[in-house]
Amino acid sequence: MRATTIHGPGDIRVEQVPDAALRSATDALVRVTHACVCGSDLWAYRGQVPRLPGQRIGHEFAGVIEDVGAEVRTLRRGDRVLAPFVWADGTCANCQEGLPTSCPRKGFWGDPGADGGQGEAVTVPFADATLVALPPALDDDQMPAVLSLSDVMCTGHHGAVSAGVQAGSDVVVIGDGAVGLCAVLAARRLGAARIAVFAHHRSRARVARRFGADFVILAEAASVAEHARELTDGRGFPSVIEAVGTADAMAAAMAVAAPGGRIGFVGVPHGSQSGVNLRAMFDRNLTLAGGITPARTYIPQLLPDVLSGALDPAPIFDLTVGLVDVPDGYAAMDDRRALKTLIRM
Repeated sequence: MRATTIHGPGDIRVEQVPDAALRSATDALVRVTHACVCGSDLWAYRGQVPRLPGQRIGHEFAGVIEDVGAEVRTLRRGDRVLAPFVWADGTCANCQEGLPTSCPRKGFWGDPGADGGQGEAVTVPFADATLVALPPALDDDQMPAVLSLSDVMCTGHHGAVSAGVQAGSDVVVIGDGAVGLCAVLAARRLGAARIAVFAHHRSRARVARRFGADFVILAEAASVAEHARELTDGRGFPSVIEAVGTADAMAAAMAVAAPGGRIGFVGVPHGSQSGVNLRAMFDRNLTLAGGITPARTYIPQLLPDVLSGALDPAPIFDLTVGLVDVPDGYAAMDDRRALKTLIRM
């Protein structure tokens, strides 16, 4: 079968790899119909995160079940399914507490020895606990919005929940990538009164406003605190969502937080993380929460709103490619010609 592999910085290829196949009685074999490129995939593309030459890549996908192992009970051939970006066994104490991302038997698509989501098929361990069945009559036009639940929409939601967003909240989002924009949607869904976004790109600012942001500030990190004070009568925001993962973004999040505020951090840390000032947190009674998103827990909560159209993250996908053109999709995101690349098989 064909799958996307990475061989070094800037070197993404689509090549023949061994066919995905059932390896365990709890596996499912999924033929991928839709996948996408994540902003975190770009770190490997840019050489910021090491990968083995020829390693698979991609962790967001949906598809159709081609085969199931003998112990799979809730799924069958022909089912349309969505995969969260982590597989887990569903039986451990952490899974039972809603944290499958802390399962001792978890794994990530694209790990060495595992299939990546940007390929023709994927072997899914612990299929019953991992995959989410989709309506069989789902319209193809809805698939981009549904696919966002594999990672970025759930991650934006996790940021909003971790930041304590509720009805009447004033919220600021640090970052205008796909996760940050989805955090705007999530904050609006949870009833936020005012939402501000600190952004760097005018095209993304337009999407942020479309998603419900009241204020979009194109600002440098050094000036975000001043802008935040202007918007909040000098106090800062009680709910802050950090959706980038750099030291500068964390420092900005702390600078704009009000005393007693909550910072939901969901930007996967990369590079230096010296932006966390423990003394400032102590002196201002700040709460730092968040981390890796338990997408499998959130998907059933968010999917009904996506299917009804009440929640529509689809506009984050502004470039669509076929499998053979995935390298072009990476390049377009890397040089900011695309926000997020959708892959249709």
